[in-house]
Amino acid sequence: MKLEGVFAPLTTPFAKNGSVALADLGANVERYNATGLAGYVILGSTGEAVLLSQEESPRILETARKAANAAKILIAGTGSESTADTIVRTRQAADLGYAVAMVKPPHYFKPHLKAQVLLDHFRRIADASRIPILLYSIPQFTGITLEAPDVAELAKHSNIIGIKESSGNVPRVAAIIAHTPKDFQVLVGSGSTFYASLMVGARGGILSLACVLPELCVELYVRERRGDAKGAQQLQQKLLPASRLIVEEGGPAGVKCAMDLRGYRGGAPRLPLAPLSERQREEISDCLRALEAGAATRA
Repeated sequence: MKLEGVFAPLTTPFAKNGSVALADLGANVERYNATGLAGYVILGSTGEAVLLSQEESPRILETARKAANAAKILIAGTGSESTADTIVRTRQAADLGYAVAMVKPPHYFKPHLKAQVLLDHFRRIADASRIPILLYSIPQFTGITLEAPDVAELAKHSNIIGIKESSGNVPRVAAIIAHTPKDFQVLVGSGSTFYASLMVGARGGILSLACVLPELCVELYVRERRGDAKGAQQLQQKLLPASRLIVEEGGPAGVKCAMDLRGYRGGAPRLPLAPLSERQREEISDCLRALEAGAATRA
């Protein structure tokens, strides 16, 4: 299983009554199918997975799978606080046809989740899973960082094939790459440091910004891989304001707002997350217009 290129961590659309809008999700996936995205992550942080019920999640996975082009790699977020529940969710994703399970660390009992406890947790899940495991380190949300030495230990497991490292810390990405085998696949989750991460050896990215600007994110990746360092670096600089404003400051609400402005079906986030203010929406609109003007100039 090769995980290379740009993946979009899909948002979860909601209807006005707060229920999951499955038709809108399917419509978004069908539009993404026409882009150069390598695949999709369903039930990740951008998908507001922690705000979904156990009844909603399988229906979302199934809807995305049915809408996705066969060429796209499907990754399901299956991590939860319980080892047993994560195993159940991972088996469910495999049954629905997903290629990879992305598993974040548990974090509620943080003082008791020492390194060995986490290592055992991930190994038990990998032992029980019929599909490969992609580790997911997102310390800004969980407060737990998967550092290079522990990732290197987990990389010895034949069913743990890589990691999504979302801290935006490029030296940490480089350290993980240096400590793990060549076939261990490191993807990053920070659009602001995507180019720098590719330069130190990352295979690609699972980027929230790709939900809004898939073509530009893919273009950056392709330019870097073709050796056009100058072009890739210039494009990274142009994407920085959007990444910071839409993703880092706006979160899921910012991504959904930007999607609406680009003709996708974004909608409102689920409570307790709040929609953006009118001022924030105007700032994102101005940012996207500037990017589109730049793209037209390059064309």
